[in-house]
Amino acid sequence: MPAVALRDVLGKLEATDPRYATEVVERVLAEAQATGASDVHFQPGADALELRWRLDGVLHPIALLPTKVAPNIVARLKVLAELLTYRTDVPQEGRIRGVPGEVEMRLSTFPTLFGEKAVVRMFAGPGRFLRLDDLGLPAGVRDELSHVLNETSGAIVLSGPAGSGKTTTIYACLRELAARSRGERSLATLEDPIEAVVPGVAQAQVNLAAGLTLESGLKSLLRQDPEVIAIGEIRDKATAEIALQAALTGHLILTTFHAGSACEVIGRFLDMGIEPYVVRSGLRAVVAQRLVRRLCDCAQPSSRSEDFLGLPVCRAKVPRGCESCRGTGYLGRTVLAEMLLPESDELARAVLARSDVRTLERIAVGAGMIPRWERACAAVEDGLTSPAEVRRILGVTKPPPRIHAAEK
Repeated sequence: MPAVALRDVLGKLEATDPRYATEVVERVLAEAQATGASDVHFQPGADALELRWRLDGVLHPIALLPTKVAPNIVARLKVLAELLTYRTDVPQEGRIRGVPGEVEMRLSTFPTLFGEKAVVRMFAGPGRFLRLDDLGLPAGVRDELSHVLNETSGAIVLSGPAGSGKTTTIYACLRELAARSRGERSLATLEDPIEAVVPGVAQAQVNLAAGLTLESGLKSLLRQDPEVIAIGEIRDKATAEIALQAALTGHLILTTFHAGSACEVIGRFLDMGIEPYVVRSGLRAVVAQRLVRRLCDCAQPSSRSEDFLGLPVCRAKVPRGCESCRGTGYLGRTVLAEMLLPESDELARAVLARSDVRTLERIAVGAGMIPRWERACAAVEDGLTSPAEVRRILGVTKPPPRIHAAEK
């Protein structure tokens, strides 16, 4: 159902009906799932409750609902996620539990000037992105990541900004490990919150009310005879230290971390006060990823230099827009990924010397790492995405000179 049609359907519902909030939530979430939206925003304002959803990484307005219904709609979402409906003054997070086979959903609420804002994150549908081969990673990154999953110790860090697919990748890694081990390895997670069920993995969720934090939970989990531990996200120095120490003592650690590039992960760990020797010895691999919109088949080739937007490319396509892509010029997304294997002696010395991120990246590229800008330029020349989309995702800074062509 197009957004216009959904807006018309919602507009015909009677706000005084006792089931109004239930109907709105059911219809919006069902249509978001059918459309392939990744997030649904319920944002209260002075005059209306604004509904928007994110398609291929871009927010689109859906409808405006009466302000007076906003508390009831958010309360209905909180009931589905088993959150406290009477607490409207603190942020809350929870998982919306659907029937088996439906899309996994996570709810986050946050108090704002005009009431609680709610955002529903919708994960990939059943049967999608289950294993490494399903993720669309560059062949070299996929093969190297698959190889390091066979290691028995070390930390594998998946980095990128919010919405870059880190969670999808870490769950694919867990399913890969569960399938390979056939029950012969002890796999455990500590998440905040649990976002998908993975058979064969002992999954636990942070519970602040009960005193189960990432730090305390990880300490206890290490006494559960785990061989592989997945940590939902490293957010502070204490968790980072425990995770990297566990990586040094015979555990394979999988975790996510907010950083703009693979080398920025190392830089941020050092800035947090983690000892350089722990970072050097504990890190097994870092994968930094971004999602860019994929051009629709209606895209047109361009030879105008102004369309290249300063990217060092020799050819490009630009979006046009058609009925299939809803006039956006894009349909679906593809992943740009760089993988750092901190194995070289020069890189190890640079880490121990607390070198800056730019120096670390120069050394890593010299050792064979294909950086994000190289991946992006190759995707543009292959007609997968546009220069404008690369700029939207990677920013307007001047890209470095291209060193070598990225492999397909």
